[in-house]
Parts: sequence; C-alpha cells; structure tokens
Amino acid sequence: MNLSLIDPFVLAQDYPDSLTGKLRSGHSTCIRFNRKGDFLAAGRADGIIVIFDVETNGVAHKLRGHTRQIQSLSWSRGGSHLLSSSQDWKCILWDLKDGSRVRTVRFEAPVYIAELHPYNHFLFVASLFEDQPMLVDISSSTPVKRQLPSAPRRPQIDGEDINEKQAAQDAKQSTCITIFTSLGNHIIAGTSKGWLNIIETESCQTIHSTRLCNGVVILLRLTASGRDMVSNSSDRVIRTIPMPDLSQVDLDIDNIKIEVEHKFQDVVNRLSWNHVAFSSTGEYVTASTYMNHDIYVWERSHGSLVKILEGPKEELGVVEWHPSRPLVAACGLETGRIYLWSIITPQRWSALAPDFAEVEENVEYIEREDEFDIHPIEEIHKRRLDLEDELVDVLTIEPIKGELDDEAFRMPVLLDIDDSESEEEIVAIGPGTMRRKSPGEGREWMNGAESGDSGDDRAATKRTATSGTTKASNRSRRRYVN
Repeated sequence: MNLSLIDPFVLAQDYPDSLTGKLRSGHSTCIRFNRKGDFLAAGRADGIIVIFDVETNGVAHKLRGHTRQIQSLSWSRGGSHLLSSSQDWKCILWDLKDGSRVRTVRFEAPVYIAELHPYNHFLFVASLFEDQPMLVDISSSTPVKRQLPSAPRRPQIDGEDINEKQAAQDAKQSTCITIFTSLGNHIIAGTSKGWLNIIETESCQTIHSTRLCNGVVILLRLTASGRDMVSNSSDRVIRTIPMPDLSQVDLDIDNIKIEVEHKFQDVVNRLSWNHVAFSSTGEYVTASTYMNHDIYVWERSHGSLVKILEGPKEELGVVEWHPSRPLVAACGLETGRIYLWSIITPQRWSALAPDFAEVEENVEYIEREDEFDIHPIEEIHKRRLDLEDELVDVLTIEPIKGELDDEAFRMPVLLDIDDSESEEEIVAIGPGTMRRKSPGEGREWMNGAESGDSGDDRAATKRTATSGTTKASNRSRRRYVN
C-alpha cells in the first residue's frame, strides 16, 4: 500500500487494534518472526516447519525432519539458518537456501527450548527436561556439548561456607529457559526455583545470581537492543527488567544489579500467562492468557494496560510481535490457526492528486477561464511527445523500512502450488486451471480399506470410471457439432 494514502495519525500508532487475518498450514504450535520481519516460521504438531511470507501470507518453504511436535524456533541473525527443537529429543539446524539439514543433534532428554547465538549460528544453548542445560558447538560434524550449571551463585558472607541444606536445595534446581545476551558473551538462565543466573559463555561459569520470584521462570525474552528483558513466571506476574551492561572490559561481577522495573498482572481475575513478547521498539509488552482468548498489551513507560486484543474464541499459545511493524501473531491451541492483529488503515484518496480535495457536501464549482479551451491538435501531439521523452526508472529498488543491507539473505520462495497446504487447498486440474480441493479427495484408500477391496480392484475401477467419462464427453461433443 502506498504510504501517501495512509493517514499519518494512523502510522503513529505503535500497537495493533483489531484482528486482520488468519494463516493456517496444519496445526501450528509455535511461531517466530525472523529479524528482518519478512518471514514467519511456524512449527507444527506433526514435526513439519512451515515458513510464511508475511507480505503475501503464502507458504514460502517447508522443512521436514522432525517426527514429533516442534517446541521452539530460533532464527540466525542474517535469516539464512533456522534452529528447531522438537519433542523427539532432537535439534536441527536448517539451511534455508535449499531447505537442507546442516546439523542434527540428539539429546538424552526432551528439549524445552533452544536458542541460537546472535552472531554464530553454529553455537546454541538448549534447556532440557529434568536435566542440566547444554551449550552445543556444531561447527564440526561431531557436536561438542558443554554442561551449564543450574545452581545459583550465592555470595559468601564473612567467609562462611554454604551449609549442606542450601547445597542440597540448589542441587534440586533445574533450568527451564536459557537465552543469549545481545552480544552472546553471556547466557541468562531461569530456574525452577525462581532464580536468574548469568553464565559466562566462554567459561560456562555462573558469575551472578538473583532471586526473581518464588515460582518457576517460564520464559525470558530480550528486546532487539538487548537492554531490557521480560520474564514470565508461574506466580502470574510479568516482570520487565533493565539489563546491566555485561560487555564492559573491567566488569565487576560483585556489583551487578538486576532490579525489576515493572510488574504486570491481572489483579481482579488472577489470570496466568501462556507467552509474553516485547514490541518492536520495546515500549510495549504483550501476553496471551491461560484459559482465555484475549491478548493483553501494556505500555512500559506508565506500566498501564492500553489494549485488550479480542478475536478468536479459543485459547492462544505463543504470541509474537513483528520486528518493525505494529503486527501481532498468535497461534490457537485448539485449531492450530495463526491469527494476525494489525491496524486497519483508512486511505486518504486526496493524496492521489495534489489539486484533489475531499468535500463533505456538494459545492458549486467555478471553472477557470482557460480550463475548457480547445487547443490545436499539433500542440496536443507535441505535449504527448514531450511526456514520452521522460525516462521512467523501473529498475532501481528503493530501500524499505526494516531492510538491513543490500546483501542480506533472501530465501528462495516455494513455487510448487502442490506443496502449499493452506486451509482451502488448491489443486491443478489442467494447464492454468485451478480449483479448490474437495474435503474427501485423496482419501479413497480409506473407503477401499473399509470395504475390503484390493489396490488392483480400486485401480481398475478408477480406470473404468475415467474411460466412461471420456466416452460420454465425446458423444456430447459430436451431438453439439452436428
């Protein structure tokens, strides 16, 4: 849409206000935008990963390699690689240039979530179920796994050692979520006892720990700049935390302070939150609710609720905010559809011509003195020739908001329409002729299996039906010619 046709006051709005679209290809369980924002990856319950084009809402690519439900997705910085974790205890690094599997790593426990390093797509951290998290280096064909600690680092007071009771409690803790900082030098881990650990990536040692809450830390997410973090925990409170600068050369680990900036919660209904996310600028926080179909949007500057997004009548799971636009995507838990909330922009048709004016009622028009004068044909022809001499540049591509650089990775788009499993599947019935697929098409083998027919009998019946249809069409064609 041309930006000149959009009301500038609508462009200034930073959060969506209404449901504008739906996407579906199977039953989606998790979604993730790439850093550029032109593709949306969706993991399905059957282990297939579908990548949607955000502009066209079409399927751009499909990745097949997992056998169970996808748990998490993580894009590389340039958008050329994608890391997926599944309930089949495996993590796969995909090369989106051709859809091939670069590395496959199998763990000894189910994977909660896996996150790629922000600058090295051959390094990722994985949180495992009832096991210690792993920092995995897959730069070679044989993955190198390094175990990360889950026990918090407690400060020693006056040289006193930690007693045995505290040590036994710390040993029972497990890490539920791990993410990298913006530069990747440190790992932030949330534990089952509400502790927040900062682990150095190079040494895999905990340099700082702080008690965030009394429940389980479910999710951690950083803004694009890495200066702020949002956390979701089992105590039904969403917290925003300004992150300290951990990239200092002379960093004093004893003076690291992590303090909560805002706490967001539903005091009246005491709702729990399924998933949380930051807006593109970090000014807003959004969350999907447990056993509810609403999405809440808070403003960080005042800590107030600004919008409740309503739409489908089903509970929503993972919610994601577009990296550069006021667009929110969430997947439904029952149907697996992906719902999109955005801004409905009324067009200003007065921008089509500089001298065009919109009027609310009829106005008497006063013509100019020379407006309807008859000009000679030669003069009109000369004006047309002058306009044809103007060169129109149709090759130069103007930079778009959100573009990172000219040499950014562009994923090849899937052109085979048979691989696009939309909600209403399209099938080809002839050259350039398409139709919607009927609900029972392609399931004839189910009816044959129930009636006890063999495969040869079904094939013979199909050939007979096809020849009968051809003869009937030929007879009707002859009657029409005569």
